[in-house]
Amino acid sequence: MKILYRYILREHTGPFFFAFVTVLFVFTLQFLTIFIDRFVGKGLDLFVMLELIALQIAWMVVLAVPMAVLVSTLIAFGNLTNRSEMAVMRAGGLSLQRLIMPVLLAGVVLAGLVERFNNVVLPEANYKAKLLLRDITKAKPSFGLQENAFSGLVEGYSILVRKTEWHSDRLEGITIYEGVQDDYKSVITAESGSIAFTPDYHYLIMTLHDGEMHELDEVSKEEYRVMSFEKQRFVFSSTGYGFERTSGNEIRRGDRELSASQLREMAMKFHRRMSDSRERADEIDAKRKALPDRFTEKNGGEDDRRAEEERLAGQYEREQERVESNRKMYNRYMVEFHKKYALSFACIVFVLVGAPLGVMARRGGFGVGAGLSLLFFVLYWALLIFGEKISDRGLLDPGLSMWLANIVMTAIGLFALFRVSGGMSGSGR
Repeated sequence: MKILYRYILREHTGPFFFAFVTVLFVFTLQFLTIFIDRFVGKGLDLFVMLELIALQIAWMVVLAVPMAVLVSTLIAFGNLTNRSEMAVMRAGGLSLQRLIMPVLLAGVVLAGLVERFNNVVLPEANYKAKLLLRDITKAKPSFGLQENAFSGLVEGYSILVRKTEWHSDRLEGITIYEGVQDDYKSVITAESGSIAFTPDYHYLIMTLHDGEMHELDEVSKEEYRVMSFEKQRFVFSSTGYGFERTSGNEIRRGDRELSASQLREMAMKFHRRMSDSRERADEIDAKRKALPDRFTEKNGGEDDRRAEEERLAGQYEREQERVESNRKMYNRYMVEFHKKYALSFACIVFVLVGAPLGVMARRGGFGVGAGLSLLFFVLYWALLIFGEKISDRGLLDPGLSMWLANIVMTAIGLFALFRVSGGMSGSGR
């Protein structure tokens, strides 16, 4: 059995590494296609760009490993079936469940490695990428703006720049929309301008030349003002460029730059805040219900009762808003917490899916394996994103929503496994 198990694992080794490198290459190519315009022509050193790309590869590895497991399992079991080796093994009294055991154990090992990578390497790589982008943006503030495309990097504004000059941070053809889409409060246009940070990098200063400011009265919706200027300075918070105000020199870590233990700690902090706000809201609601009795006993006037009722209603509404805000933050951190383990566990799930599908396909080769793998990985990723969205909206528990993809894929794998096992038994193979 050991010789047979080693043989099955060797059948997986080549396709796994080939698929892993191929998926990494595709992800890297996609990343470069999206961001190449922001790199080229900005005067950035080649080694800086290579370092940034290398740091981005970390998140690609997390996705590439499970997908490579699925591809290699499909190809290996497809080859074994196509060469009739599966029939020989079945004739020797070996079930498909026993034949996938070494691959399943290898999947468990890979899941453990990916989990460690998710909790140790990935947060640090994401954080270093954030620091590197900060350093690049310090030297080249225009790096955060893409030509002929709206940028939402400055919170609350959409900025369109027709042309940027990397050597001088000069901008041409500037349009700035204040507010969110479909609810713009004002529009600023300018022929040219420049962009720079304040010495402490907390604010972004945009100096505009030869422009106009268009404003619509939000109350009456009838008054429309146009103001022309030769030179005007606008100050924005630099949080959109990866900066956040902290007490020290370090920038605050985001949810994707934390380990699982740190994510859980942050989530529990927001959960406690949510519980405290909910208790305060219940206390205020109880006071609101007792208002008629209180004012009757004190012989208070109707005006006093109404004023007190409005005050308590305002407090209740604010506490409810705090509950909702803390709930969203709690869900956000718990989603990332469960995602670290769900993606790791996918290495085991895809063995259960890939083995029976490879037998059912009855054809080996990278094309068949890659095609089926892409189909099921897209389904897995769609379920993962769906779970994240419904969790953000508070429709489902973060844990259940992030494990939904694994649950569905496991069900598909087990169904296919038992169907293939039954079919093979019935055919006498």
